[in-house]
Amino acid sequence: MDDSDPRATEVIDRLRQEIDAIDSRLLKLFNQRARCVVEIGHIKRAGHMPLYQPDRERQIFERAEAANTGPLSNRAIRRLFERVLDESRSVERHVMEPAANDPPANAPGAEEGGEP
Repeated sequence: MDDSDPRATEVIDRLRQEIDAIDSRLLKLFNQRARCVVEIGHIKRAGHMPLYQPDRERQIFERAEAANTGPLSNRAIRRLFERVLDESRSVERHVMEPAANDPPANAPGAEEGGEP
């Protein structure tokens, strides 16, 4: 028999609904961020720029930690952003990989094709 306080259960249910709504917003924001990463990947590929840019990642960590007001610690914020950046690099790497039908970079006319 469940003898939990019905008011507590009601509050927990309401808070869980709020968490679900926040999770939905996070999902939209993650995908919006990924779309930006895809565009950056295309630009980097066309410009022969490197995938990994440690100075940019350092800026992201510093900005996130400076804006953090808790209750998550800066260490927790850094770990979350490390995952976001890791997945972003994966998306960007996929965009930057040459397509199977692309000529090698040193092949005649390789520069003429432009973006896919």
